[in-house]
Amino acid sequence: MGCLQTKKNCLRATALLDNTRPRSHINKNGHKGIIAVDTASKIHGVTTVKAAFTTPQDPGVRQKGLRAELLEKCLIKMISEQIHAELNPEPPAPELCSVTKATYTAEGFKSVCPAPSMDCDYKTDQAITFWSENYHKVQGMTAVRTGDTPFKKNATFSTPISERFDDPEDLTLRN
Repeated sequence: MGCLQTKKNCLRATALLDNTRPRSHINKNGHKGIIAVDTASKIHGVTTVKAAFTTPQDPGVRQKGLRAELLEKCLIKMISEQIHAELNPEPPAPELCSVTKATYTAEGFKSVCPAPSMDCDYKTDQAITFWSENYHKVQGMTAVRTGDTPFKKNATFSTPISERFDDPEDLTLRN
């Protein structure tokens, strides 16, 4: 019953305003003239907190002289640089040393190239490799005619035996 009486009191307070417009418009936009009597007045963008607590204003007059301000800025800059240098020292320069230099370097060692043991011509001589030194151990290799060129083309395996005995080079290799 108490809720109904409160509702009736509310209806009584706005009964004059309810009859001015349709019910759907009132539900959507509310009643005009309940909070502010002057409906033509504009809303100010200032809240009560902004109006009560404003930012402090400077006096508008220089408090220090120009030289004093410049001196203060210069001292602040110098002190901040000193503190920064003390708190953040530069890292030491790294010592660049390779593994070879650190492990294999001996004091007083001088590299000397040895003198050649025999005369060699790299343009005409056969290269010395593992296979050229061990050609006689290789299985399935054809007969070698000369010792300096063991891997050149050799057709003695397809030459008939009768022709092979006639070849003087073949006879010299056997002896």
